[in-house]
Amino acid sequence: MEKALAVSELKARLLAVVEEVATTKTSVLVTKRGAPVARLVPVEPPVPLEGSITFLVDDETLLEPLDQWEAEQA
Repeated sequence: MEKALAVSELKARLLAVVEEVATTKTSVLVTKRGAPVARLVPVEPPVPLEGSITFLVDDETLLEPLDQWEAEQA
């Protein structure tokens, strides 16, 4: 469950609150005069890129235009 914290209290306890958010993976709603103004949220782990690339052509087909260009430049 999200915890609400006044900005004045957050200012006084920032390091402890950041550590709490990081370890518990719960967000903190920051309020000013009772109204929400910001939210401190834990960082999501990065999504691995392995397997996210699909090759539509093989290396030979990919490099063929380069070979043609080099032949024209000679």
